[in-house]
Amino acid sequence: MLDPARSYDLIGDVHGCAHTLERLLDALGYKRQGGVWRHAQRQALFLGDIIDRGPRIREALHIVHDMVEAGQARCIMGNHEYNALGWNTPALPDSGKQFVREHTPRHGRLIYETLTQFEQHPGDWHDFLEWFYELPLFLDAGRFRLVHACWDPRLIEPLRKHHPDGCIDEHFIQASAEPESFAATVCNRLLRGTDMRLPDGLTLTGGDGLTRAFFRTKFWEEDPQTYGDIVFQPDALPEKVASTPLSHTQKNALLRYGEDEPMLFVGHYWRSGKPAPIRSNLACLDYSAVLYGKLVAYRLDDETRIDPRKFVWVDVDRPEASQ
Repeated sequence: MLDPARSYDLIGDVHGCAHTLERLLDALGYKRQGGVWRHAQRQALFLGDIIDRGPRIREALHIVHDMVEAGQARCIMGNHEYNALGWNTPALPDSGKQFVREHTPRHGRLIYETLTQFEQHPGDWHDFLEWFYELPLFLDAGRFRLVHACWDPRLIEPLRKHHPDGCIDEHFIQASAEPESFAATVCNRLLRGTDMRLPDGLTLTGGDGLTRAFFRTKFWEEDPQTYGDIVFQPDALPEKVASTPLSHTQKNALLRYGEDEPMLFVGHYWRSGKPAPIRSNLACLDYSAVLYGKLVAYRLDDETRIDPRKFVWVDVDRPEASQ
């Protein structure tokens, strides 16, 4: 359990940028002792997505794993750790699939860097996959909360009844292969967030080269009127779509994380610019490190509202991605 009275350093999506992570830990006052980054008074809390895309995925995993094992950190699951489990987990016999996450070219591209970097270390990869089951889908300290993408109490409360520590198992991963199942809904909402279908059958090709029929949406907007009011992703909607009014049904379907709720920290959303709160009780710490953005931390002490002055970050040097 998290000690709500302790001081923490909350760290956004690492995506294999191990050197940058070490620079950030150093800037936060952590020292490498006995092969583990340690701090005498603070603990690091990672928001998931340690793997995929970056140049030193294995090294990043060892840093985070070793800190967790030494009691110097906690880490929650990101959608990329969930994807890795799905990629490696056989589907149930009657599902019509071979694996929970089917081995399509698109899925293969997303996990390619990870699999390539572990090619000569299969035992290591096996051990990390087992460790991913120890990463909870959320952490709730009462005064503050962590989830990779979206806090939805309608899903978290029933999840707690069967998985009080927030950790799921292979059966849950297998169950999530069924699109409308509770397991699939939980994993999609908590690890990927909320989204909405683009109107009129439109698709959007993002900066990552992937074409999507859905766009990521805010889960805190109180009175949105148009598609543009709720979009929350690096790729802007076409002006005609952004100005399209939301229907009454669409508005009612939106999730709203209230301003009176505890502080919530998420990753996942590829932000850019100077790190800052979204709202006084909501911050995203993913600032696109692997795209030469920033690896960001928030230094949490005893506050109950997010202080804009307590974000700490390091810029990602371009050479990291080419070495």
